[in-house]
Amino acid sequence: MKNYQSLLFPYAYNILGSTEDAKDAVQDVVLKYTSKGFQPGNEKNYLIKGVINQAINMKRRKKRVQPHDEWLPEPVSTERADLGVELRELVSYSLLFLLERLNPKERAVYILKEAFAYTHEEIAEALSISVENSRQLLSRASKKVNANTPETPKAESQTALSEQSRQSIDRFVFAIRNKDLDQLHHLLSEDISYHADGGGKIKVVKKYCTGIREVAELLAYVYHTYQRKTTIKPAIVNHQPALLYYYRDKLVTCQVLEFDDDSSKIRRISAIVDPQKLSGLGGLSL
Repeated sequence: MKNYQSLLFPYAYNILGSTEDAKDAVQDVVLKYTSKGFQPGNEKNYLIKGVINQAINMKRRKKRVQPHDEWLPEPVSTERADLGVELRELVSYSLLFLLERLNPKERAVYILKEAFAYTHEEIAEALSISVENSRQLLSRASKKVNANTPETPKAESQTALSEQSRQSIDRFVFAIRNKDLDQLHHLLSEDISYHADGGGKIKVVKKYCTGIREVAELLAYVYHTYQRKTTIKPAIVNHQPALLYYYRDKLVTCQVLEFDDDSSKIRRISAIVDPQKLSGLGGLSL
């Protein structure tokens, strides 16, 4: 049997939003397959179908047990120069964030269509549904993803910061460090939103905040109260610009930034401080 882990991982991760859960889904399907001792007509498609459905079932269970609270996907570094296929196929962080609006089956259909370019016939076969049902699920999913969203984020690969993004990030960090609220106001979009996830382990100042003035004041307060002794490094996380905050060489915060089209203003900040979600940010080991 070929080593399919790298191929299967993005299917599971894009549905689950968690690297550990995605690895578990892949491992469960591969172990069950190898233990059965039979050879399907198309081994790759058989395993992909198994992982997709395993991920859907796991997402359903997670939805039932997760509290109704601010929950952010687990970030993955996509900055490697030798970016592998399994990382190129991960959707952007902003899209992963929006996919939380969907139920697990809607999410699977949307992922298969938009990220993997499946036809409705292929989706129907993978999920054991009708073609018409696939179309209906995609229509509902697209409406939910696009609701109150200026533009649906693309799933394109990004392994390095653009010059415009780097300049905007440099100004952003300078403004926070110097508590320059006027500069922060200039760098934030009118529809800016801030989301923070401590995973129940770290208490955050605010889990959700909107508005230029409110977000700017929150960013300045959090930095000057809790982050002044950290080292800040720019990075690429899930194909988007991010800031990694290190305290004594330990990663304590990841801020994923969503810029507008010309990379001049930030319209969403996702702050992940959950230690478990930060633990594997350096890369994947499948």
